[in-house]
Amino acid sequence: MINTNAFDYINVLDKAADASWLRQEAISNNIANATTPGYKRQDVAFESELKKALGNCVHESMDQKVANLKASELAPVAYTDYSGLSYRLDGNNVDPENENVMLAENQLKYQGLIAGINQEFQNLKAVMK
Repeated sequence: MINTNAFDYINVLDKAADASWLRQEAISNNIANATTPGYKRQDVAFESELKKALGNCVHESMDQKVANLKASELAPVAYTDYSGLSYRLDGNNVDPENENVMLAENQLKYQGLIAGINQEFQNLKAVMK
């Protein structure tokens, strides 16, 4: 098999799209449980994990950083957000208006990631012609 870095960006974009999908599920679950007493909102951390994995070396190009990235080790992390904070007396910390804004933001991010993946495949297709 030929060893190539042609799919490095596609792999990272794929991981980011997976994380966005998980965040979509978490936000939807938060909205569904907005009136459940004691429920604590869930979220997914990916961007911070990606930043950590890429490192902060200023002497490497982004291409080098992405090539050195081990996509198999890059995974979104689900967590309970502000578990000690509560907006209401029933212990729930979900703000439905904020969740709806985050839902719209995440949908736009997901669409952008899918467009990026499609563009990377278009670039590969153009090179193969």
